[in-house]
Amino acid sequence: MRAPSADAGSDAHAGADRIRRTVDAVWRIESARIVATLTKSTGDFSWAEDLTQEAVADALVQWARDGVPQNPGAWLTAVAKRKAIDGWRRRERLDDRYRALAHDLTEAAATDARSPDLLDDDVLRLVFTACHPVLSREAQIALTLRVVGGLSTEEIARLFLVPVATVQQRIVRAKKTLAAAKAPFETPDPSEWAARLGSVLGVVYLIFTEGYAATSGDRWMRPELAQEALRLGRVVAGLLPREAEAQALVALMELQASRFGARTASDGSPVLLADQDRARWDRAQIGRGVAALARADELGRGRGPFALQAAIAECHAVAPSVEETDWERIVVLYEALGRIAPNPVVELNRAVAVSMAVGPASGLRIVDELSASGALRGSHLVPSVRGELLARLGRSDEARAELLAAAQLTANARERDVLLAKAARA
Repeated sequence: MRAPSADAGSDAHAGADRIRRTVDAVWRIESARIVATLTKSTGDFSWAEDLTQEAVADALVQWARDGVPQNPGAWLTAVAKRKAIDGWRRRERLDDRYRALAHDLTEAAATDARSPDLLDDDVLRLVFTACHPVLSREAQIALTLRVVGGLSTEEIARLFLVPVATVQQRIVRAKKTLAAAKAPFETPDPSEWAARLGSVLGVVYLIFTEGYAATSGDRWMRPELAQEALRLGRVVAGLLPREAEAQALVALMELQASRFGARTASDGSPVLLADQDRARWDRAQIGRGVAALARADELGRGRGPFALQAAIAECHAVAPSVEETDWERIVVLYEALGRIAPNPVVELNRAVAVSMAVGPASGLRIVDELSASGALRGSHLVPSVRGELLARLGRSDEARAELLAAAQLTANARERDVLLAKAARA
């Protein structure tokens, strides 16, 4: 018998890698809907995610052997439901839930399990469940990013600048807390919405930001995540038309998403704001964003954090060019944002705006103060901005060192390429 060739082993490894990438992509897109469907069927949030993860593990094996199914999301949903039935059978709990779930599986043969018309409400319930008030703010965000956004614990850790183990512990504790509290899988009563809205909006926007600028991987953006966040934001805003910040969040996401078509070149490489072809910005989406911000303002409650960020995005969206942008107004808006929602990233963005309105030396002073505080230690953001400002001041050697340091700190391959190119030019 002939031994398998090295080429055969290489082909098998490449095939397994392709299947893993495919499964990962399906998980990113479908996980929220699958977990939401399973939670509704089983009544157990934690078990639903476990069942979905088990189905994903089966997909890695079976898709490599049999090929990727025509409807991967429906396949994962059906396999997860069958695992739930098996679990109930082992526990001798063949009750009404078992019969209902079996009926669901029969109906699934004739129904696309991914139909957004059927599952939008379930995904929204999933968001509210993950943002249940028995959970801490950190746990709400981590859990929702995991089960709704489909982010890995490593990505969430990079987003929060905390150790991976910390995120893992938050998610495990959150699931146990929800189980102990017997948190129902339902949209809360309208009287409870206000208390839980802040967490929901914050989570939705964090999902959007991961799609707008991916924290890791070889893609500059993950638009499927951003579009899912925008969809959820629109649903929440539709449910709560008198909530200014819900309207403002939609405005912010619409305005930022309007630039997606110009943010990457044909090969996927990043195109920075100064180099973007503004003719490729989605003017209809800009119009929707401006209208949503106007609706928020019409409620007459003053601008909150999302409204102020939307106003900043509006300044960029209506400007003919970077040079003609109203940078002085952006500085004022960042100052207001920093007062009502202090955050080192806000301060860093204010420094950039000041550098454009007044000059790089003024911006650099703000960045140096922020760097000395250690607030963003371990992040690529401070050395990235500092390198840019030093380059504009002609301090090339220092700029190159900062940009190289930033490149080492980022986990996104596309962003690393941009930083290395800037360092080379410096």
